[in-house]
Amino acid sequence: MDNLRRFETINDYNTFNSNETLHPLVSVVDLSKASPRQASNMYFGFYTIFLKEVKCGDLRYGRHTYDYQEGTLVFIGPGQVVSVENSGETYQPKGHALIFHPDLVHGTALGRHMQDYTFFGYQSNEALHLSEREKRIVLDCFSKIEYELEQGVDKHSKRLITSNIELFLNYCVRFYDRQFITRDTIHQGILERFETLLNEFFQTDKPQTVGLPSVAWCAEQLNLSANYFGDLVKKETGHSAQEYIQSKLIEIAKEKVFDLSKTINDIAFELGFKYPQHFSRFFKERTGQSPNEYRRSPLRMFHDN
Repeated sequence: MDNLRRFETINDYNTFNSNETLHPLVSVVDLSKASPRQASNMYFGFYTIFLKEVKCGDLRYGRHTYDYQEGTLVFIGPGQVVSVENSGETYQPKGHALIFHPDLVHGTALGRHMQDYTFFGYQSNEALHLSEREKRIVLDCFSKIEYELEQGVDKHSKRLITSNIELFLNYCVRFYDRQFITRDTIHQGILERFETLLNEFFQTDKPQTVGLPSVAWCAEQLNLSANYFGDLVKKETGHSAQEYIQSKLIEIAKEKVFDLSKTINDIAFELGFKYPQHFSRFFKERTGQSPNEYRRSPLRMFHDN
């Protein structure tokens, strides 16, 4: 990738932005201290959360531009590459960044739950848009972390710093739940499109050619990241996206089982199962009966009528 700046350590990024390194594994970066700069692609070897104060350049992840504006949080996980595009213009960064290395949270309560913060896997159009009140809470969390860093490292530092990062991330979970509800223009019709996508998928020969639909495949068809899509479905339905797909699959399977012109093996292959026994096991787990038992059950009489 052209013009790639690599930030492997916390000190690398602090130095780049003219900030002092108070702790080797964590920092609250004041971006206004940085010198004016031009766009560049950036690699981060640590967790990075940007609080954008003004829109200066279009922050991108992969092929997509971040859907962000003033007062927006952008989450970047270790190993990700982002870029800032501004047509070659020089701009003055503003806002703050919370950065922390994975080594900081190893062996802590936060470290055991980092995988739960799925927004580090969200894509460019899924940034967190803050209200003014939410923004004040975020800045308060940053301030508490910064206070601890300024005290110098002692036996309490790690626990207090990681606890405040965890508090901040838990607030972000709440704020994303709010965003799922309030950003109707963004999310409107996602579930309906998901339902339509599954219906159309099973009405074609795609199950036989590509297999069962995965959450990642469905998310890609809906132009969402798998993490964001899964969290959105969970928030809207109370069930995971995988459970939603399986419910649709069993609904279609039940209908097909009543077609006596097809064997159970035929149905299994039509639905995308590589092995009929996997279909039979899945069907029994979901209904309590094997496909053949279900086919012979009294329910069939009602279905035929």
